[in-house]
Formats: sequence, structure tokens, C-alpha cells
Amino acid sequence: MTTEKNYRNDAYAKVSGRAAYADDVNFAGALHMVPVYADFVAATNLQIDCADALRSPGCVRVLTAADVPGSCTYGQIEQDYPILVRDTIRSWGDVVALVLADTREQALAAAALVKVTATPQKPLLTIEEAMDPYARVIPSYGNSNIVVHHAMRHGNPDPEFAGCELVLEEDFETQTIEQAYMEPESAISVPRHDGVIEIYGSMQHPFSTRRFTAAFLGEPLSNFEVYTIAVGGGFGGKDDTAACVCARTALAARLLRRPVKMTYTREWSIRESYKRHPYKLHYKVGFSSEGQIMAVQAKILADSGAYLSVSPWVTWRSTAQCCGAYSVENVHADVYAVATNNVFTGAMRGFGSPQVNFAIEQLMDMAAVQLGIHPLGIRRMNMVKQGSRTVTGQLLDNHTVSLEEVMNKVVHEIGYRKKFEQCSRGKSEGDTLYGIGLAISYRGSSLGAEGMDFCTSIINGQYDGSILVESGIHENGQGSESVMLLVLAEELGVNLKRLRYRRGSTSNIPDSGTTVATRGTIMGSSSVLIAARKFKELLAGHLAERLRCKPEDVRFHDDKIWGLSFDYSLTWEEAMKELFLQRVTPYAFGTFQAPDVSWDDTTGQGNAYFTYVYSCQAVELEIDKKTGKIKLLNIVAGHDIGKAINRAMVLGQMHGGIAQGVGMALMEEILRPEGRISTLNFDAYKIPRTTDLPEISGIIVENHDPNSLTGAKGIGEPALELIAPAIANAVFNASGKRFRSMPIKINPEDLE
Repeated sequence: MTTEKNYRNDAYAKVSGRAAYADDVNFAGALHMVPVYADFVAATNLQIDCADALRSPGCVRVLTAADVPGSCTYGQIEQDYPILVRDTIRSWGDVVALVLADTREQALAAAALVKVTATPQKPLLTIEEAMDPYARVIPSYGNSNIVVHHAMRHGNPDPEFAGCELVLEEDFETQTIEQAYMEPESAISVPRHDGVIEIYGSMQHPFSTRRFTAAFLGEPLSNFEVYTIAVGGGFGGKDDTAACVCARTALAARLLRRPVKMTYTREWSIRESYKRHPYKLHYKVGFSSEGQIMAVQAKILADSGAYLSVSPWVTWRSTAQCCGAYSVENVHADVYAVATNNVFTGAMRGFGSPQVNFAIEQLMDMAAVQLGIHPLGIRRMNMVKQGSRTVTGQLLDNHTVSLEEVMNKVVHEIGYRKKFEQCSRGKSEGDTLYGIGLAISYRGSSLGAEGMDFCTSIINGQYDGSILVESGIHENGQGSESVMLLVLAEELGVNLKRLRYRRGSTSNIPDSGTTVATRGTIMGSSSVLIAARKFKELLAGHLAERLRCKPEDVRFHDDKIWGLSFDYSLTWEEAMKELFLQRVTPYAFGTFQAPDVSWDDTTGQGNAYFTYVYSCQAVELEIDKKTGKIKLLNIVAGHDIGKAINRAMVLGQMHGGIAQGVGMALMEEILRPEGRISTLNFDAYKIPRTTDLPEISGIIVENHDPNSLTGAKGIGEPALELIAPAIANAVFNASGKRFRSMPIKINPEDLE
């Protein structure tokens, strides 16, 4: 691929306010629905009194678990998440009833009149409480609060520690994080005359939404058609909870035979939706005198909250990448997810690697200090290179392993070597302390051994020469539609104006998996390319005679279709009419199947991913000695993303990921006193403002990846997973103090 356009097919609609989001979609006669929560964190014997609510003006109906014809619970792995609670409350975010009224205001007034009683239980709110052998078992399945255990057994670290020059044994902790998407959850469901319910919602994965809905109503998947509409951000957070919002409106629409809308407030959204897992990480790492990592033992604990969601997949990625971007011969790691009565945790951009990187990248700097080695030197010695084996035993020989190249570019751009020598290390003559820090990573692309990885796309030529395209990748605001259009335009040699991305639905295109794991570009663009090549083959076979050449000599460029001689060509309008006269449908269906991966659950060994993204980020900062306030001065990020199909969007993803990573490092934290979230809006839950961010420079490194048909990999998650440990290392180099938990908060007395 050679495309370097900066393009968004939805740019005008979004900047002009014309893009329709879920709450903008309206149907005549729609009812309004709101959720009812109980102020219990853990309770049984749930009882709901709806009498007063039903007498409230405008109230049409109150739905409870008794009205559910299917299953009240569902989930992507374990079907334990209550779309509506039947008897047992396991977290403060559980929904116990749904109130429907003619207007939203009437629904809110009636919801306040629903009386909920239950028998309270003592909530288990910490991992330690939940892991007590005598603790009450929270999950509805199994007999333990330890709901996930992944093991890695690579070599034998125990005998190696005795011969190490340095053994570090350290604990780190990361916090609970909210995805903080701009648009809260919203959905509207509409019953159709043929018995199908149409669903329009703010969600990341229409097919997952359809599965939740079908299970809830106890009906076939074909009874529901979920449409793609504009989504105001997701960052991993609009799957389970968003699917439940859609399912609830579908149930009400089915029962009342009217359109039903439900739009969440920010407070409901933060209260109910899943968060990033908070981790507790214990590492024991042994180094030789030269800085070689000789042995690693790790125990990692993740708070899964009240329901499983995707905790097995999140913690699996933590296992596969438990030693960061380093090749280590002797590693034993145990990664657990533990059920508590906290609001549950699930997918968020980064998906289990930001927490691990926060520990590993600080450990590398800590070892460098104690061994008297430069931070760059210790990384170069241990980082994965061409032909290295990862800690999962995978040989890195099927793509360019460019980690050192990426690090070198970032180091040069920011001037790391010289500035590292200028760090304050706790001493300065002025009021501020200066520091610079960096971090590196490699990140497995797409799902890896978490799941089956494939994607489909459809190309449909029209009589007038215009062309429709759609793919199984969902547009969440990241610009995936624009990527598919750019890839198709280049492959067909046509003007972008000739192409139209077709609004998708679950009835139009097969399920291609969730749009997660930085898989949108690598999977979607590859499937578009396969479909485009089939499309060209079809056209060439039927147009060759008109073009006076063999089918294999037909060429597509300059917005025309050409024969071997430039004397013969067809416009796309002429070509489509010719196919019509031949009774040939100009249509192609393409499926891309990811290369094979493998995994042994017993040992944590295998080819975890079919390729990797290599990254480095560096940051300069200063600390006010009087207040402890951290001010970021400059950030440089470098990422090998294979091929930049749309350079402006790649840089935009870098900037956005870094902004989220800065929030994780310095300010963001969901507070849950006694299991009840107190940071319910952005006045209390602080996210970075523009003024909190410094100048950010992005370096796009391109090494064509042979595992991707376009050569492209992805940038979404790698952009976020590095800046927090880079900041932590810079804080140490400025202050001489090591901060092992996030968010990093410095009190002035810490600097004395």
C-alpha cells in the first residue's frame, strides 16, 4: 500500500453536528424508559413494590425480572451478568427494575417511587477479603472467588536467583479506571410489522448486542436487527453494559409493541458500566552484573468485580506479556482474577497490558540505577530482537522486529541521552525538579489466542458506476470506515467520491468478531483487499472481450478500467452497464482469516499472536517543589504500525492514547467507598484537559508486515500502554523518589 491521504468520510457530518447518535434517533409514539437501582452493594431476597410508581402520571409499566421471557443473565464468557436482577444483588451497579412512561420526566418521577427491599450482606470489597478461604462465594457459578488463573511456566527461575548479582522484589498497584467516553449509553428499539425488532444503540459490537438481546428475550438471533450508527466513543467500554441497555429496550418494545428509548445520564453510566481492572502486582526479578534478566517470578491479582465479563481474556494478555518487551529464559508467573462486590471490570483500551507495563518498565529503570547501567543499555541488552524467543516460547521470525529501531528514533528525537544527564534527581537550585523518562513495549496484534480471528467485507457495484462497501469492523469513532474506503479506492484505482460505505446491520454482513484488540485495521483492511481482488477478477473476466485483451491483462487505475492497450478503456459507468447486459452481478464477498496461533493453558506457552506492534514513548516533566504538582513538558511517541494507511488518523490515535495514559498516570481514579462509586461525573472523576497535555510528537515507523495483506497493523492500544511508566520513570529521575502506585500523587514532604 502507498496511500498517504488524510481522510475522514464522516468528518463533515461530525463537525457540522449532522451525525445522528443514538439519542438523536426518534420514532413516533416512543416510550421512555429509565433504570432503577437499589442502594445495596450485596443483598439477597430482593423484593420490588411498583404500586406507587404505576399510579404516577404517565407511567405505562414497570418491568422486573418476572417479565423476562428468556434469561435474566448473560455474558461473553460466563452467563452471569444480570440484565435485570432476579433475587441477589452483587454490586451497587445492578439494575433491579425498568420504568416506562410517556415522557422521560414522567419515567424519572415514577422510578423514584419504586420501593426496593432486600436482606443486606456484608460486601467483600478487597481482593484480600475475597480470597480468604472462609469468605462468602460471590459468583453464581463455581465454588471460589478466584474466577481466573493463568499460569506461565517458561524455564525454571528458582535456581537462577542464587547466582544473580541483583534481585529486586517489588510491589506495584494500579487503580480502577473509567473509560470516560463522551456519549453515555443510549438505545432505541422499534418493533417491525414482520416481527423483527430493530435496535439502534451506542455500542461497540452489534453482534454481541444481538446475542445479549436474544438470550434476554428467549428468541432466535434472526428476530433482531442491530444497526450501526454514530458512536461517541467507547474505548472498550461499550460492550456488555451497552448491550444490556439495548436488550432492555428491546424487551419493552416487544411487550408493549411500541418504540422504546433509554438514554443514560453520566451518573448511571459510571455507576453501572464496567471499568479497567485494578491490579496488584508482585515481581521478583534477578539480574546479572551486566544487566541481563536471569529470572522472573510474578504474582498478579486483578479485581474482577461482581461479574466475570472478559476478565479471562484481559488477564490472559497480562500473562502473555508479563515480562514486557523482554526476552527472558526463566519465568514463572501466576495471574488471577478475583471476584469482589465492586462494580465489575472488563475491557478498556490496553486490555491488561498497561498495568503490567507500569511494573516492568519501572523495574528496568530500578535495576539500571542499582547496577550502574544506562536505562537504554539495559533495555537493549534484554529487548526482543529479530529471531528472539518471547516468554511464551514464540520465535519472532515472521515479521520485522523493530523495537530497537523505534526506541532509537524516539531517543534521538527527544534528545534523551543529554537530557538524562541533566535530571535533577531530587536536587535543584530553583523551585522545580526536572526529569526525563521512557518506556518500551511490544503488543500482540488482534485477538491472538484469546479467540477465533477472522473478518468479512462486501463490495457491491451499482448500475451507475458507484460502489458500496461494508465490513464486519464496527465504526466506534476511530475512523475504521475511512480506512476501508482508502484501501478499496487504491486497490480499484478509483476516486474516493465513487465509493460509499454502507451502514451496516447484523442482517447485512456476517459476524466478524468484536472491534477490539487493535484489530480493526489489520483484519478489516485485509478482508476488504480480498473482496476487492475477487471483484476485480469478476470484472476482468466479463469485460476482457470489450477491452480487447485477456482477463489477466485488465488493469484498474485512474478511475477507469483498461485493456492491455490504452486505446481500449471503460468508465465505471460503462462497465457496470455492460455487466448488467450480461446478467452478471458485480458483487464480491471477502473473508480474511488471521494466521494460526497456539496456546497451552497449563504452561502459558505458544505462539500467542501472529504479529506485534513495537513502541517507545518518552516524556519530559518538571515537579513544583512547593506543591508537588507535576507539569508535563514534552512527549515523543514512536510506533511501528506496519503501514500508515491514513497518517493523520494514526497520529490522532497516538495523541488520544497518550492523553488517556496521562490520565491514568496522574489523575484518574474511580473511588468506591463501601462499594458505592462516589466519582460519578467529571466534576469528581478528573480526566486530562488540553492544558494538562504538553507538545506531543508522533513518529510513525513503517515496516511492512507480511501477516497483513495491506502491510498495516494498528495503533489504538499501543498508544495508551506506555506513557504511565515513562512518567513514573521521569518522576524518579526528577525527584529521586519511586512511586509504585497510580495515580502518582506527590506531596511536598515526599520531596524533602
